[in-house]
Amino acid sequence: MTGIAVHVNDVSKKFRLYHERNMTIKAAIMRGRTSVHDDFWALNDVDFDVPQGSTFGLIGSNGSGKSTLLKCLAKIYWPDKGSITHNGKMAALLEVGSGFHHELSGRDNIYLNGSILGMSKKEIDKKYDEIVEFSGVERFIDQPVKNYSSGMYVRLGFSIAIHVEPDILVVDEVLAVGDAEFQKKCFGKFKDFKRDGRTVILVSHAMTTVKEMCDQAAWLNHGSLMAVGPVKDTVKAYTDSLHLEG
Repeated sequence: MTGIAVHVNDVSKKFRLYHERNMTIKAAIMRGRTSVHDDFWALNDVDFDVPQGSTFGLIGSNGSGKSTLLKCLAKIYWPDKGSITHNGKMAALLEVGSGFHHELSGRDNIYLNGSILGMSKKEIDKKYDEIVEFSGVERFIDQPVKNYSSGMYVRLGFSIAIHVEPDILVVDEVLAVGDAEFQKKCFGKFKDFKRDGRTVILVSHAMTTVKEMCDQAAWLNHGSLMAVGPVKDTVKAYTDSLHLEG
């Protein structure tokens, strides 16, 4: 862990909350005024580093800004202020079945999703059997994924993402959908990643999981960074705050 995998530099992200919105130019002229909105800052000057080769947790209550930050990391959103830089190839698994085409089979979606994540057809051919075996959906691989359960979606999506062999893997709470056996396989993969010097950024509401899997963590609250550092200290600060609020 000598280097920095991800540098989050004073990142802020805002959204507009509309009270009255003009849907057309005609509506704006007829109403004689512009749309009425407030700016909602989902992230406020968030700044921290993720060490290379670490498993790094993002924690906080609902609405804390974790998902917004993950989408900024994955370049789905762009910060309004600040910047995010990363060293190496990044793969993100943020939503169940993201990047899947519902009408296509699991087999076809492995190639589609793999290509979206930067794999060549030759690379996917080579890793195809491993992807299917890890996902555990062999029996349904030629069925349209629209018929898959949410757990099957997660298993196949995660299996594709990890076999891209990214330097940095960003994973949202989606793993909670998987069963206990699959979660155990996933955590085993995280340990393999760490052993190989790769980095995992993990969002979870399960503090036991965070303490077991992560080296360090960052706690967000209403878009602001409250604490960052060793996982036990950060989780304790977060859980203590919940008791105080209660």
